[in-house]
Amino acid sequence: MKQKTHKGTAKRIKVNGKGKLRREQAGKRHLNESMTSKRRRKLSGTTDVARADQKRIKRLLGKA
Repeated sequence: MKQKTHKGTAKRIKVNGKGKLRREQAGKRHLNESMTSKRRRKLSGTTDVARADQKRIKRLLGKA
């Protein structure tokens, strides 16, 4: 049986050109008024997926 891509993971995590897994940072959806501007800026953009999670996430994406 063919392995299916986990669509919930596919929507949240992208693979860049070098094969690294990139994700959005959590904690920026609401309650932003109480945050400092510096903290909001730090949460913007993407970051690498933790090394401990990479094998599991690659399997969910059908890359491993």
